[in-house]
Amino acid sequence: MLESAQLNKEIYQMRKDELREGVISAEQFTQIYEEYFDRVYKYIYYRVQNQYEAEDICSQVFEAVISKYDHFSEEKAKFDVWLFAIVRNAVTDYFRKKKKRFHFSLDSITELILPKPSPEELAIRDDAHQALFHAMAKLRDKERNILALKFAASLKNAEIAELIGVSESNIGVVVYRSLKKLQKILETGRFKDE
Repeated sequence: MLESAQLNKEIYQMRKDELREGVISAEQFTQIYEEYFDRVYKYIYYRVQNQYEAEDICSQVFEAVISKYDHFSEEKAKFDVWLFAIVRNAVTDYFRKKKKRFHFSLDSITELILPKPSPEELAIRDDAHQALFHAMAKLRDKERNILALKFAASLKNAEIAELIGVSESNIGVVVYRSLKKLQKILETGRFKDE
C-alpha cells in the first residue's frame, strides 16, 4: 500500500518539462499502465462479463490516457478518480453502442469449433463466478457500478463518491445494502429464476 502511495506521488509530481507539448513519455505511461492495469481490467470485466470485450475496452482506456493526459489536473481530482472517470465513460459507451447494434458472441462461435469441456471442467470453472454474476444482474445498475468500482477497481468510498457525485456516506450505505441484497439472493437461490 505504501509503495502504491509513493508511486502515485511520483506520477503526480512529474515535471512539466518532462512532457513534450502535453504528451506523456513512454516511461510515465509504463508506470501508470503497470500500476493501474489490473484494477482497470477487473472493473471493466466485472461490468461487461466478457474477456474479449473487456480487453478491447481496456486498450481504449489506456489510449485515452495517452491522448488526454495533458488535461489531467491534480487540483481538479486525484489521478485515480480522473482515470476511473475515463474507464466508467468507456464502459457506458460500450453499453450504449451495444444497444444500437446487433451483437453476437465470439464465444458462441468458438464453442461450435472447439471441443466442449467435460461437465466436471465446466462445473469447476464456472460455478465460482456464475452464481455471483447472475445475482449481480438482480441489482440495480447504480449498485452494480458502485460494487464494481469498490471491489474490482479497488477504489475507496471517497474516490467513488467524487467520481459519481454523491456523498461518501451514501457510497458506504449503497455498498452495505447491495452486499446484503447479494447475500440474500445467493442464499435463497433467486438468481436461478432466469
